[in-house]
Amino acid sequence: MDRRDFLKVGWLAALGPIFARQAGLPGGRLLGTLPLGGQGAQPAPPFGQVLGTGLDARLFTDLSTLTPDTLVTPTERFFIRTTCPPKVSGASWTIEVGGLVRTPRAVAIDSLSDLVRPMGTHVIECAGNTNPTNFGLISAAQWDGIPLMALLDRVTPQSRGVRIAVSGVDDLTQHSQTSVPGASWIFSRDDLEHASAFLTTRMNGAPLPRDHGSPVRLVVPGWYGCACIKWVNQIDVVADDAAATSQMIEFARRTHQDGQPKLAREFTPAVIDTAAMPVRVEKWMVAGRVIYRLVGVLWGGPKPGNALQIRFKANQPWTADDDCPSPVSPTP
Repeated sequence: MDRRDFLKVGWLAALGPIFARQAGLPGGRLLGTLPLGGQGAQPAPPFGQVLGTGLDARLFTDLSTLTPDTLVTPTERFFIRTTCPPKVSGASWTIEVGGLVRTPRAVAIDSLSDLVRPMGTHVIECAGNTNPTNFGLISAAQWDGIPLMALLDRVTPQSRGVRIAVSGVDDLTQHSQTSVPGASWIFSRDDLEHASAFLTTRMNGAPLPRDHGSPVRLVVPGWYGCACIKWVNQIDVVADDAAATSQMIEFARRTHQDGQPKLAREFTPAVIDTAAMPVRVEKWMVAGRVIYRLVGVLWGGPKPGNALQIRFKANQPWTADDDCPSPVSPTP
């Protein structure tokens, strides 16, 4: 297959407005799709089924089926990085809000139901989404919840210059081959406000499933999934010099930050980088000629962009794509 056989390089938006407008090629007939990966590539894992248990559990999303009309991932196919700890129950769930505050509070999740509202469509991506055979640890969903600030405003910090620690239930006794136990992340208040972080209780119009954090999960739009704590049960106001959590240290190790900072304030925020990737190759018959169209997804980053280039072999030049209008914004 030669590079000149590729008539179109069309891109979908996995985060933000859809901007691949062309569903097909005028006058053409779709013959089928071709798998991605070259000779000797490792086979992709099974998609849409949970593999493993606990901290080692994974469910990979098949991105090759994405279309402009199906960018929101059905809940049953939304990726899973870890499954639910065995002792989590949604009955009478409370979130302890405390730490460096004048009056700690225990907030029943049921008492917040009247505040739940649509929070938009957002992508969650695992920071370890690096397997070239699938890149399946990323999905988009529609979320309902409450702004995290609405809960934090119910307590008064003892002093200024403090940070916010959000923690969730985790099984600290389980041995894991792939993960470090501990479900917590420490944010600056400015970062949470800028990202419009929220506590979600509903996903794609239904109650949040158990393995996605039921009864309540933190979503920080534009941040990697490691910061989107599941099974939230504690929110603490902590000192500005609070030590980094085990989950933050694991993130630093995975993302090759400059060392492993000891303090939370020294961490580079876990903001999803601008990224694009192909998800499928379509084979078309157009005017008696077989041509191919490469379809991909674009997401992440603080600013929208359309300056994408592609090359098919390392020794070939980069070529600008021809179907990637710039979205209005990088978020819905």
